[in-house]
Amino acid sequence: TTYTSSSEAANDIFIFDQLKGKYGYKNKKECFEDRVNHRSEWYKMICDYNQEDKTKLAKNILKKTNCYVGMRDYDEFKKSKHLFDIIIYVDADERVTLKDNTFNIPKSESDIIIENNTTLKDFETKVIKFGKLIYSK
Repeated sequence: TTYTSSSEAANDIFIFDQLKGKYGYKNKKECFEDRVNHRSEWYKMICDYNQEDKTKLAKNILKKTNCYVGMRDYDEFKKSKHLFDIIIYVDADERVTLKDNTFNIPKSESDIIIENNTTLKDFETKVIKFGKLIYSK
């Protein structure tokens, strides 16, 4: 399975080009690493990119990979969910509190929920178990 996060893809496709002058980024890696300081701006830029076609970013990601990681907008999700075989929700609600409105997809829309409210090791163990389950023959 290959994957690309929505942030990585958006950065490669258009965000770096739009923000490099504004923030003085030297390369895409620097821009990507600073996204946590501009989460609302990135969210809005992705929403704007998808304004005419809510599936635009998802389709561009799926041209290169078979897994989309990090969709955050419910309107994008509603229009794109038919593109995916399975929807996995990673729940970190007890551990992470978003200070902005950059994620609005309800858990109830997912096929599977993987809890990520304890340690990274616990989460990795769950993901590995899930991976073995779906890839076992």
